[in-house]
Amino acid sequence: MKELWKIFYKGLFDENPIFILSLSLCPALAVTTSVKTALTMGLSVLFVITANNVVVSLTRKLVNEKVRVPVYITSIATIVTVVELVLKAFAPALYKELGLYLSLIVVFAIILARAEVFASKNKIVPSFFDGLGMGCGFTIAMVSIGLIREILGNGTILGFQVLGSWYNPALIMILPPGAFILIGYMMGAIKLYNTRKEGKQLERSES
Repeated sequence: MKELWKIFYKGLFDENPIFILSLSLCPALAVTTSVKTALTMGLSVLFVITANNVVVSLTRKLVNEKVRVPVYITSIATIVTVVELVLKAFAPALYKELGLYLSLIVVFAIILARAEVFASKNKIVPSFFDGLGMGCGFTIAMVSIGLIREILGNGTILGFQVLGSWYNPALIMILPPGAFILIGYMMGAIKLYNTRKEGKQLERSES
């Protein structure tokens, strides 16, 4: 159980797809203008990456090495299609807001990377927790970016006004350049925190 927790935890912080690995930045720039769209995209990727990891792990001994990548992409595309159909049926407004970016989940680097690096070499349960951890890490990053962008760009959270009429929204925060700048600052802050943490651990080990 401890080993499974480590696998899950690394996706949240140590190997966060956006803030640490810098993978799948396209949706982080494009669909994080609000918490709602960021959360929907995050949960969609969470489902796809977890389900795909399970499928890849189940079939890892059946798939020929030479055709593994096309098989992985076919698996991802099938799961993404299911997600699109569900959103189109039950949340058409959100489906329309996310638009093309839902289909682009198929080529998100983080999903294919976990299939190749982890799921294809491990059993079902560890692969499930790897996908779950990476998906949760991705979702946390997306919602964090979306929260800051929505507050600064519109003065709202989930569409509810939280800043008074005195606040003059920063237009750049709802544009891709604003997201790019914000992600850069957030990555820098996390890097600084990790560096200081490692420095303190080194001091303790030497003392």
